[in-house]
Amino acid sequence: MLIAFAIAALVLSLSPGPSNLYIMACTMGNGARAGVAAAAGMALGSLSYAVGTALGLSAVIVYSPTLFTGLKVAGALYLLYLGVKTWLRASVPHLQKPVTTSTGKVLRQSLIVELTNPKTGLFFIAFLPQFTRAESGNISMQLLLLGGVYAVIALGSDLFVVTLSSQLGRWLARSPAWAVRQEQLAGLILFGLGAFILLEETALFALF
Repeated sequence: MLIAFAIAALVLSLSPGPSNLYIMACTMGNGARAGVAAAAGMALGSLSYAVGTALGLSAVIVYSPTLFTGLKVAGALYLLYLGVKTWLRASVPHLQKPVTTSTGKVLRQSLIVELTNPKTGLFFIAFLPQFTRAESGNISMQLLLLGGVYAVIALGSDLFVVTLSSQLGRWLARSPAWAVRQEQLAGLILFGLGAFILLEETALFALF
């Protein structure tokens, strides 16, 4: 059962989603170190969800749809803010004196993004419990173990994205004009993610 879960977690981690695109944007906008910090922040967010799920957070969110909706909207608005901020920074001529975001700040931002990522929330609420078994012992400990396994797998997947994005970033940054376009692309990715999540949530709300 653990092997099946690990395979499923790997497939989900490698599939395109807000986390992968966010890490790509961080890496292309601020370099490989920022990308690693972003991946670490995502891993901390996943571990936080694992602990929260083990303590009963999933039940709270399931029985309070408004809370979960608010979480998704907050995450979307935060991504919109980061996108606009990155785009505006790219329009400023700072190539001779690069203005980079500290790894600590990127880690904190990434933690917030992961905690408000609906994909991660749904994974821990709806998917993770399917791999627990009553006869295997304490359910909370099983959830915590599975969450830890997922966090490790997701971290490896995210570091792979960092490596690819770093190579792409170096290729794009060979000229000053491309360097500006690179940061603008990072801002568009972040803004697009926020807009997509917000529009998706609005569409679902309209159906009801």
